[in-house]
Amino acid sequence: MYHMRTATLRDLRYHFGRVEDILQQEREIQITRRKRVIARLLPPQPAIEAARPDFLSRLRRIYGEKVLTTTGGRLLAEERDRS
Repeated sequence: MYHMRTATLRDLRYHFGRVEDILQQEREIQITRRKRVIARLLPPQPAIEAARPDFLSRLRRIYGEKVLTTTGGRLLAEERDRS
């Protein structure tokens, strides 16, 4: 396992730190048992940030430049007072 991209099950159990170092270098590791490849360990894919919706432009498209005279909190308080 020292310079190769393969590791045995024993290497995983007793020398996982070395295996982890190879994965952090973004390299694939083949796991072997009795000199046969039984699995592959791959480094994780970089996280892709999801695009956030542009709520302000959506509100401007719906309401234009209209200025509201009251807030949502005030409307809610008035509604609660009526019940």
